[in-house]
Amino acid sequence: MRKVDACLLNADLLSDFSHPIPSSVFPPSPIGYNPRMARRLVLLLLIGAPLVCAIGLVLYNLPPIHERLAWRVDGFRAQIRRAMNPPEEAVFVPQEMVDAIVEATLQALTPSPDLQPTARATDPGIQPSPTAASTATTIPAPLPVAVRLTGIVHEYQNFNNCGPATLSMALSFWGWKGDQNVARAYLRPNYQEDDKNVNPFEMAAFVESQTDLSALFRVGGDLDTLKRFVAAGFPVLIEKGLDPEDDAWLGHYQLISGYDDQSRQVIVYDSFQGPAHDYPVSYSVVEEFWPHFNNVYVVIYPAEREAEVLALLGPHADPVYNYQETARRALEQTAVLSGRNQFFAWFNRGSSLVALRDFPAAAEAFDAAFTVYAALNEVDRPWRVMWYLDGPYAAYYNTGRYQDVIDLAQITLTHIDKPVLEETYFWRGIAREALGDRDGAIADLERAARLNPNSTSALAELQRLGVASP
Repeated sequence: MRKVDACLLNADLLSDFSHPIPSSVFPPSPIGYNPRMARRLVLLLLIGAPLVCAIGLVLYNLPPIHERLAWRVDGFRAQIRRAMNPPEEAVFVPQEMVDAIVEATLQALTPSPDLQPTARATDPGIQPSPTAASTATTIPAPLPVAVRLTGIVHEYQNFNNCGPATLSMALSFWGWKGDQNVARAYLRPNYQEDDKNVNPFEMAAFVESQTDLSALFRVGGDLDTLKRFVAAGFPVLIEKGLDPEDDAWLGHYQLISGYDDQSRQVIVYDSFQGPAHDYPVSYSVVEEFWPHFNNVYVVIYPAEREAEVLALLGPHADPVYNYQETARRALEQTAVLSGRNQFFAWFNRGSSLVALRDFPAAAEAFDAAFTVYAALNEVDRPWRVMWYLDGPYAAYYNTGRYQDVIDLAQITLTHIDKPVLEETYFWRGIAREALGDRDGAIADLERAARLNPNSTSALAELQRLGVASP
C-alpha cells in the first residue's frame, strides 16, 4: 500500500507543474524567485540523475574502463562486507571429529624437543615406490653460482588475473604469441564474475591442450629445485602466499627466471609488481611463503625435452613418490613449526594425501589444520585459503562427512565479496545430493558449470542427475 501511495504522490507532484507553485513551497528569496526556473530544475533532477547513472553504468561495463576501475569498486565493496561481517572471525569446526583425531591433534600442538613423527601402517607417505627409488641414484652436476634467463615478455595483470598473466609470461619464453587474455578465456571463461583462482593443474591442462608445448606440475619443491631447472634453461612458475600491507593474506603466482647464490636471491617476473619487469626476491621470502601452497611448481617445456625435465625431477618424476615424500615432510614439519606455519604444514599434508587418495588420513590432517587455525590470532588467519585450495572438501566428502563439506563451503561463500568459487559450489552440490537435497545439488552444480565448465566435473554430475547443461 505504501508503494501505491508513493506513486500517486509522485503523479500529483508532476501534475502540479502545469500550475504556479505555491509560495509556501518556495518562499520568496532576497534575490527574487522564478517559478519556471524552479520547475525546470526539479524536472532536470528527476530525469537527469537516472540518465547520468545509466550512462555511467554502461561506460563502467565497457572492457577498457571496467579493467581499470573494477578492482577499485570491488575493493571498496569488499571492505564494506568485511567491516560488516569480518571473515577472520569465522572458524570452521568439523562436526565428526572422533576421539583419536582429537588426541592426535592435541599431541601435535604440544610438541616436545624429543618428539619424533611416528609412522602409521596405513600411511602411504612412509615408503617410496620402487620405481622412484631406482631413479634416485644419479648425482646432480654442480650448479652455477648465478643464472638469469632472458627472452620473457612481461605483462602487467588485468584485474585479479595473475594466474593467466604469469602463465602467458612463462609461455612467451618458448615463443608463444598469445597473451593473458587468451589464457584467461580458457582458465577464467566467466571472468566478468571475477573467478578468484586458477589452479596449477588447470595451467598444465591449458598448455597441453591449447599450445604445442608440454607442462607438468609437482609439489614439495625447494630452492634447489628452482635452481636446477633455471640453470637448465627452464623458467619455473610457482604459487605462493602473499601478505600485502593494505590487505589480508592471499595467493599469488610468480615466474622464477634466475637466481644468485652470492646475494641469495631469485629473479622473479611478477605480473603485479612494477615498474621493473624482473626483480630480486630473497631466498628467505621464497622459503617463507612458497610452503603456503605446498611448494607447488609448474614447468613448461617443448615435448622433445621431456626426458631432460624428468631427469631434473629425479625421483619426483614419479607423481606417487612426489606426493608421498611431500606428505612425509609435512608431517615432520607439524612437529617443529607453530602458528600459521603449522597450519599450512597440516594443510599441505592433507592436500598431498588427497592426491594419494588416502582420504581418511587426509581428513585427519585437515581436522588438525582447522584446529590450529582456530587457535591463531585473528590477524594471522589466512581466511582466503579455501578460495584457492579445495582438498578438505575432497577428504571430507570421500569419508562420508557430507555435512562438514556443506558447513565449510557455507563459511567460505559467506565471507567472499562475490560468490564465484566454482570448486566450492561443485563440492557443496555433490554433498547436498548425498544428503538427499536434489534441488540444492542441482542449483550448486549449475552455478559451478556456469562459472567455469573447464575446472570441475559439474557438467558430468548434472548429466548423471538427468539435468540438461545450464
